[in-house]
Amino acid sequence: MSEVFWSELPEIAVLQWLARGHLKQHLAQALRLWIWLRLLYDPRVKALSLPEPFTYAHCRDALFLASHPTDDARPTRHDPACPCAKTIAAWLFAPELGWTQARWETSVVDYQRTEGYQRFEAELARHGLLPRDFEQFLNQTRLFAVTRRTLASDLQRLAELKWLKPAGQAYERVQSWPPPPGTARVLAGTEAAFLTQPDLAAIADSLSREIGGQRRFFVQVDYVVPQDRHDQVEDWQAALRELWQQSPVPPVRLRYWSASHLAQCEGVVYPVCLYYYRRGPYLCGFGEVSDSSGAIDWRNYRLDRIQSLQPLTWQAAQVPDELRNRYERRTLPTPDEIELRMEAAWGFDYYRPAQRLLLRFDQTWNQRYIRNSLRHSTFERVSYPQAKQLIETELAGKQRAHLLALLASRADEDAYYQAIYRQDDPNVKQRLRAWRPHIEILLPWSLRQQFGREVAQEQQFYQDIGDED
Repeated sequence: MSEVFWSELPEIAVLQWLARGHLKQHLAQALRLWIWLRLLYDPRVKALSLPEPFTYAHCRDALFLASHPTDDARPTRHDPACPCAKTIAAWLFAPELGWTQARWETSVVDYQRTEGYQRFEAELARHGLLPRDFEQFLNQTRLFAVTRRTLASDLQRLAELKWLKPAGQAYERVQSWPPPPGTARVLAGTEAAFLTQPDLAAIADSLSREIGGQRRFFVQVDYVVPQDRHDQVEDWQAALRELWQQSPVPPVRLRYWSASHLAQCEGVVYPVCLYYYRRGPYLCGFGEVSDSSGAIDWRNYRLDRIQSLQPLTWQAAQVPDELRNRYERRTLPTPDEIELRMEAAWGFDYYRPAQRLLLRFDQTWNQRYIRNSLRHSTFERVSYPQAKQLIETELAGKQRAHLLALLASRADEDAYYQAIYRQDDPNVKQRLRAWRPHIEILLPWSLRQQFGREVAQEQQFYQDIGDED
């Protein structure tokens, strides 16, 4: 591998390689691994003074000041001269890798005007990897201000990528560097990056190619789009792809069948992205909603229910003033906003209000299917006293008294879980229904009442079944 590999800033393909194909979620880690490689191998910089073999402790002592913490705490900015104080901007754009953060902050380097910065920003944007607030990311993220465990795992990652050779509990630098990522490798990583679950993306990146002449990785998903509409769905996907290649991306007028209204609706929206969620592909759009409020908001449109899609110009009279103002102020939403909203609360109707969910499971069901499973980042087990406190906080009057009395009658070994979910989200409610009869909804009160009525109605369907059956 020639010195061209180390020239200027890292290529996106190299960062994809270091991040194993999921760079959007792990951009800072990939950049840190790149700096590790420069400190270990770049012939243009002073390499870390390390024995052979070396451990993480050797790296810590060679890289950081003596005052750098040796425990697993995340280091504070204890000394502006310590490399753990350096921001991403200082690591990437300082004239020399050895500059301290203090020197960087007092320098007159206008890095935003450099060709390297502009090219790096443009490449990140072209691949859909540019952080929402790029300047904040560069100037506030201290790249090595992470725990000892994280830095030690960096060395393990480099060993997995063949940049280091394991030597017992230590490592050795390699004499033959691994080949840079070829086109096929980069494409595989890029193709896997659309998967929003990082672990699944890593599996797909690792196993999507044939092994020993056999394909070993398969994904089976529910797909409810009827066969006779597949061509139409593909046409909408192609049309949207063409729109997203335009600059600026235009608004569109949609005519579609609304399942919630059981009627045909129309509206002008800004097409943001496509999402495959649970059972089919959806267009995530921001614009007019199908009610009489005149509000501008997010909505999801299942592709097979779209009947027409007409591109407009931003000057067209049909475009709502509020939506046009967002365009003129350059504040139109991005796919990142959807990810943030979905991270904040469980459910795909990310535009709905968030509510607290409190659930009870019987012990057996919890041990088999709920415990040690990831449903959402807000889905977590709570103790009985915590469940009681949540009821006391969320309810009042007769509702609170009733539910507290009911809670006192439940078995001690039952398991309680809380989550933040999107109110009336159909996907969450389908999941909760699938857990019957092993689940009890305690909060919110309105959802508990709805599910209680559903269970009572269902019971009417099975009155013919006797105990002996």
